[in-house]
Amino acid sequence: MIPELKIFKNEDALSTEYLPELLPNRENQIKELANNLLPAAKGRKPQNTSLFGPPGIGKTAVTKFVFREFEEYSGIKTFYINCWDYRTAVAILSKVSIDLGTFVQRRSMSKDEVIEKLKEACSKSRKSLIICLDEVDQIEKEALYDLLRINQYIENPVGIVFISNNPHVFMEIEPRIRSSLSIEEIEFKPYSLEEMKGILKERAKLAFAAVEEGVVLLAANCALKKGGDVRIGLDCLRKSGRIAEQENSDKVKVEHIKKIISDIKPAKPEILKEKINETERLILEIVREKKSWMSGELYESYSKRIENPVSERYFRDFVNHLAEINLIKIRERKRGIKGRMRVISRA
Repeated sequence: MIPELKIFKNEDALSTEYLPELLPNRENQIKELANNLLPAAKGRKPQNTSLFGPPGIGKTAVTKFVFREFEEYSGIKTFYINCWDYRTAVAILSKVSIDLGTFVQRRSMSKDEVIEKLKEACSKSRKSLIICLDEVDQIEKEALYDLLRINQYIENPVGIVFISNNPHVFMEIEPRIRSSLSIEEIEFKPYSLEEMKGILKERAKLAFAAVEEGVVLLAANCALKKGGDVRIGLDCLRKSGRIAEQENSDKVKVEHIKKIISDIKPAKPEILKEKINETERLILEIVREKKSWMSGELYESYSKRIENPVSERYFRDFVNHLAEINLIKIRERKRGIKGRMRVISRA
């Protein structure tokens, strides 16, 4: 009987939920976020911070990494909340209270009742609180206002970390909420090929017993071609590892990743559509009405359909964001002595 060869040392290292001991190529963002939150370790209010950039480039991982370090060394209580699951003030404050060890009934409770539970929980813990709101685009706007005023109810210093793919996530909120934000922004730019390769190489070392040269490069290339999302590269490695396992190979080889790479899909457009704001949603609808648009023509069409259109500068930013998440395409076209024109079309 031929002994079965072991391909995976730790398949969990290829999970999107896995948090490694080191996060390569995100040292600057880690340092910035940690510095913003450091006052909380000294009993002072930390700096609210917004992290933004395309999907799958380390925003959530950096936040969880910094939270882990603060929990371990600074006595701060951290809360990671995905706003797809918790959209209202009641839901978010209930989760914070429960995580602090206070019983909150499962029945429907009013916001005032939940705030009383939170005050009760915080009176038992004098720790500073840091709340991460991931996918903050999904939160109810009134909930955001309530969370920004949380220090009116409790004495514990509270800081909020916002995560979004959209750099303009707060542009359309009411002035009374925007004035309460007081945020600093940290931008996450897409990984280069070498950076993507370095990240996947470290994960492959943790995950596999042996990997043939060239496998990681192919996975990194695939990830960049399909939107620059690390999760796509991890998916390439995981699926090629399973092929190697099925074939009882002694290592993950280039031939294994070549078998699955054409089946790897980018992030689903219907999911990305949920992460855009109302202005971007309208732009997307207009773009789909015909084959292509000149940028000025597109702005003119948008302006006719809305009572208070954004400026052309902000409109351009919204269009750029839609292109970054691969919902539309932008091409540069030469146009006589006027130079270049931008042509926008469906992705």
